[in-house]
Amino acid sequence: MITRGKRPEAQNRTILQKVARGIMLMRGLQTDFSPECLSELARINGPAKADGAPHIRDLRGLLWASIDNDDSEDLDQLTVAEPLDDGKARIRVAVADVDSLVHKDSAIDLDAQANTTSVYTAAQIFPMLPLKLSTNLTSLNLDQDRLAVVVDMTVAPDGSLVDSDVYRAVVHNHAKLAYNSVAAWLEGTGPMPQAVSAMDGLAENLLLQDKVAQNMKSLRHKEGALSLETIEAKPVFKGERLCDLLVEETNRAKQIIEDFMIAANGVTVRYLTERNMPSIRRVVRVPKRWDRIVQIAAQHAFKLPPNPSSRKLEIFLNMMKKKDPLRFPDLSLAVIKLLGNGEYVAELPETEPIGHFGLAVKDYAHSTAPNRRYPDLITQRLLKAAIENKPLPYSIRELDRLADHCTRKEDIVAKVERQVSKSAAALLLEPRIGERFSAMVTGSSEKGTWVRLLDIPVEGMLKGKRKGIDVGDEVTVELISVDVNLGFIDFKQVEDRIK
Repeated sequence: MITRGKRPEAQNRTILQKVARGIMLMRGLQTDFSPECLSELARINGPAKADGAPHIRDLRGLLWASIDNDDSEDLDQLTVAEPLDDGKARIRVAVADVDSLVHKDSAIDLDAQANTTSVYTAAQIFPMLPLKLSTNLTSLNLDQDRLAVVVDMTVAPDGSLVDSDVYRAVVHNHAKLAYNSVAAWLEGTGPMPQAVSAMDGLAENLLLQDKVAQNMKSLRHKEGALSLETIEAKPVFKGERLCDLLVEETNRAKQIIEDFMIAANGVTVRYLTERNMPSIRRVVRVPKRWDRIVQIAAQHAFKLPPNPSSRKLEIFLNMMKKKDPLRFPDLSLAVIKLLGNGEYVAELPETEPIGHFGLAVKDYAHSTAPNRRYPDLITQRLLKAAIENKPLPYSIRELDRLADHCTRKEDIVAKVERQVSKSAAALLLEPRIGERFSAMVTGSSEKGTWVRLLDIPVEGMLKGKRKGIDVGDEVTVELISVDVNLGFIDFKQVEDRIK
């Protein structure tokens, strides 16, 4: 174990990159693109063109805009709204047409299939597709014409979906916007972003998108979509020096994209089903450990029914969030673990769908991020075949195999990202060994007791004697050791529980 940190801070990013690459290789993930992929990439000289195809609509004149993270360069979707009669609104989501340049079974496609997703580690992103594509030729970049698959939805004033369609189009990104600045404006805590004020009509368009998204969100949660909240810390670098861990929180701009994408993902599945096409669905099964969730609710004087009910669970979660916001992320994490992991499943149109318990929907697929998630690219190929009335690009056996492969790889990627995040936290705390912190007990089992610091979003193991504490108690702890390579952070209890 490391007991004192004397690393040059200028090497922080390099250290974490080395850790990330080592963990990825150990878990069987690809860290670099193959020579065959790069050779094929060199022969792609520009974005895909419509070439006058009559079924591809020209929608470049709509007020399309992207809203994403401040540093995002792989832009998968654009959104635009249009007011209709009787309080209805038309919402269009344009998804980057990646398939037009990344063809099935090509060298680039096989490389993308290796990891099945971009890997977002603390110090480096390992993209699913080469950056020449994902941040340029297949990205819906500012002031560029791009091919897209458009999900077109008519939404009622109560947030319900009235009508929908899916088609191909050429689109144009008129404004590249960032979540935090748009949210600050929408929430009245910041000025209108310059990119919004510079485009006539865009402010009104975004206000309509916000209104529709909030209505959709409200309806989803009434129907049982779960309000879960965990603490996710994003490393902050100044140059090469790791200087902080920043908790990422939801906001109104993120909710626009979240709710529109959830709706679009449902539309794509139903579109395929109506055309007798199979799909790869994202499912979260009815929880096998519902009895334990019932026990947890009972500990907080709330009675859940003996049979799983997402609506009742959502009522409990809302109650607990209002009652104890500080501990709510830990309760959420416990519920998430008991719900079980999401998975990909190939489903035929005539079969009864498994559904997504956490979203309280039957029809759900991943379809809106084909630059960074392989199941979305598969869905896009199925959609384009359905739109153009062409043969299935995949056999059912292929879809079954790919669904299982994507599930397994996604689980591995999640473990890699978590482990590197722990290494980043260990690296940040390394110079602070011997310091004391206020913490909350987040877990206790035969394997050990875990605590989360209240001032820094870091979790670690409590070593040595533990004096009369249980999950949810606040304690004072001392940092005794870290191991950056393994992501271990160890504390000892130095005072009795605070409360």
